[in-house]
Amino acid sequence: MIEVYVQNLDGTFFGLALNNQEIITTTFCKDQKTTLNYILSNIPFEEPFEVLSEPTLHAKKVLKMLKDIYDGKDTTDNFNLATKHLPVYSKKVLKATLAIPTGYVTTYGAIAKAVGGGARAVGNAMACNLFPIIVPCHRVVKSDLGLGGYGAGGLGIKLEFLMREKRGFTEPKDIHVEGGCLTVFPVEYVTNKYA
Repeated sequence: MIEVYVQNLDGTFFGLALNNQEIITTTFCKDQKTTLNYILSNIPFEEPFEVLSEPTLHAKKVLKMLKDIYDGKDTTDNFNLATKHLPVYSKKVLKATLAIPTGYVTTYGAIAKAVGGGARAVGNAMACNLFPIIVPCHRVVKSDLGLGGYGAGGLGIKLEFLMREKRGFTEPKDIHVEGGCLTVFPVEYVTNKYA
């Protein structure tokens, strides 16, 4: 049975659906009802679920990780994400996005160069991200290092995330992902445009 949790942590509601230790979907919002509706709309229709008020130990760990990422903290936690039902290309895009370290951003085009396809295809895969915050699509920006879009709350929320993730890095670097090379840029390259 899928377990659904919505917890208010310092004024932000974090939502989570788990099935046997595997994360089905996550979200965050300032409103409890919207958070719960998002979670419920992203769980498999035919699966039974239960909304629980007291999180299990595993759920508490995931909720803490969501809050830490939201607050701009580095995390090293690895949890199983329910991705086996996703198209192969979407899995590649999500895996590449997961590789973007805190303090850095990359572009839709850079991900496309690393995993194949085009920038628009990457954007479409990001728009279907069932794991906001864990898969940090807020770290993916336009080719001119402008904010671009952000479905999980809008551009203001995306900028807030990036402001909290500033680490003072000064140089781009390359990361090897999915058999390709992904160039990432210090988050300040973006945030300085909006200062």
